[in-house]
Amino acid sequence: MWYVMQVCTGMEERIRLQCEARIPEDILEKCFIFYYEEKKRIGGKWTTQKKTLYPGYLFVVTEELEKLREELKTVEGLTKLIGTGETIVPLNQEEIGFLKRFGGENQVVEMSEGIIEQSKVIVTSGPLKGIEGFIKKIDRHKRKAYLEIPMFGRIQNVQVGLEIIAKTV
Repeated sequence: MWYVMQVCTGMEERIRLQCEARIPEDILEKCFIFYYEEKKRIGGKWTTQKKTLYPGYLFVVTEELEKLREELKTVEGLTKLIGTGETIVPLNQEEIGFLKRFGGENQVVEMSEGIIEQSKVIVTSGPLKGIEGFIKKIDRHKRKAYLEIPMFGRIQNVQVGLEIIAKTV
């Protein structure tokens, strides 16, 4: 089962490393962060950088939830596993399927490319292809798309890389 941990924003990598070092593999199958690629102009050249897709969240895979909860008490900086009230709720199959498709095996949402035809965004390649309906705003200058994705039981606002290569009127 996949679960989501809420952590202090900016501490995701540090806490992920602590979890991997302190929690046995038979309890914690996997602990990871989702990233997205963005293009930034540095020194006159466009470079691709990785940024955290869900700041303040870590994803964990376990079949031993109660043992994991005990082990997490040894991790510094952890706030909580996400749930409703006192109940920890795993991600549903639809959410897991979306995340696997969106971020791939490496949990990195790669740059997408698209065009704008008559004010409509058409993604031609990349993870945004086929889910243009989640796009709420595009910043062509920064090469970003801003999305609203239903996740963790509510709407999450995220940004991912999108390069618009053509625009027609």
